[in-house]
Amino acid sequence: MDRQGSVAQLRRAISEFAQSYTSDADRWCVGLSGGPDSLALTAVAAGLRPTTALIVDHGLQADSASVAENAQAQALSLGCCAANVLRVQVAGEGGPEAAARTARYAALEAHRDGPVLLAHTLDDQAETVLLGLGRGSGARSLAGMRPYDPPWCRPLLGVRRAVTHAACTELGLTPWQDPHNVDRRFTRARLRGEVLPLLEDVLGGGVAEALARTATALREDTDFIDTVAADALPSVSTGAGLEAAGLAVLAAPVRRRVIRGWLLAGGAVGLTDKQIRAVDTLVTAWRGQGGVAVGSRLPGQRLFAGRRDGVLVLRQQPI
Repeated sequence: MDRQGSVAQLRRAISEFAQSYTSDADRWCVGLSGGPDSLALTAVAAGLRPTTALIVDHGLQADSASVAENAQAQALSLGCCAANVLRVQVAGEGGPEAAARTARYAALEAHRDGPVLLAHTLDDQAETVLLGLGRGSGARSLAGMRPYDPPWCRPLLGVRRAVTHAACTELGLTPWQDPHNVDRRFTRARLRGEVLPLLEDVLGGGVAEALARTATALREDTDFIDTVAADALPSVSTGAGLEAAGLAVLAAPVRRRVIRGWLLAGGAVGLTDKQIRAVDTLVTAWRGQGGVAVGSRLPGQRLFAGRRDGVLVLRQQPI
């Protein structure tokens, strides 16, 4: 790869993204960790529009405060109009990686003053697809991250990680190297350092690009089925429930998508493909069975999807 072209490649990717998705925004934010991906993104973005850097300090490492302060100083030196350190507490279900992600996105949402650029690369997309595949999470998970999911913007999803690293070298920047990225306790770190390199070797290269293409194709299919499901929803809705007889005549992928949307609208969170299919059996294999428990947005509560008098219904129950 020609390192001298790395900054130009990033500038082109971000400019094309902005023209397609954020042409009406006169300023934006960027999520900056201090690592090479987000540092390169910040450097280029700040030269295109007024940019506020948002640096989330998760407090998970002894030197996290100094890492955040250094990233703040770098952002200002790169031309950001502001650079704010956001300190969060990481707690919750799903393990440290999921809890940190939840805290990070909440902080970015609360402090943003425009669209938020995130530095996910094509390599991150490939890792996400592999994670979804290994967990059997269904097509929605395999579809990976969306380039534009307002307010989240991922202009580098088509760019390899090597380009952002080379851009930092070209610009004379010294990025922070997160030790968690090589810590074998974390699943994504092992995918990055062990699994993907092995697949590249066994399959002769091009695996990351192929996984990213798979995500794009599945996302297009998923979006289409979502549209069909949204059109079908009014015909099976009855008050706050869903009519089982009407659901039964829908194609299975559409029916499950209708059920998913209904659960989310009713306050469900953290839905899995297994849970949605379990609710689906209340329509397709009804034998008087009990309800299906799913997570609830309300603290200390859980939701149960059940069937009563031919209608799927939701009820809250204290944990």
